Amino acid sequence: MTGRHPEGGEHQVSSPEDPTVQAAGCVLWRRSPDSGELELCLVHRPKYDDWSWPKGKLKRAEDALAGALREVAEETGCRAVPGAELATLRYLANGRPKQVRYWAAEAVACAFTPNDEVDRVLWLSPEAARARLTQPHDRPLVDALLTALRRARAAGGPQ
Repeated sequence: MTGRHPEGGEHQVSSPEDPTVQAAGCVLWRRSPDSGELELCLVHRPKYDDWSWPKGKLKRAEDALAGALREVAEETGCRAVPGAELATLRYLANGRPKQVRYWAAEAVACAFTPNDEVDRVLWLSPEAARARLTQPHDRPLVDALLTALRRARAAGGPQ
């Protein structure tokens, strides 16, 4: 997928041979403590005034899944258990190609503290999360997560 996206940042892992910025993130989910219904976590980044999935640039030589879980912890305060790998999004960010790999991840313990990078998190139903996401290219990940959770449930795994 290609489009304009207003991201910048510190960890731009690329080489002269491949200028693509490598990043990773998670579609973080939990069961509501009140209703038991599925909820997805979105983060608000004040620098861009947008709502997105927790994600970020990989550090040099960092494993993509490890980087995705690190970004979840930094941005949401959540420890997460990774599940299926979801889509890889490709788009332009600040005029450079960017590739973001995503995983489904279940939040198992959270303690969010607002910071300069992320000032709010929201736990929303899949439908509300899809509507709140700022970038249209992020929305198909809602369906990708729902499909992955259905497959895991059918295989006898966690839901």
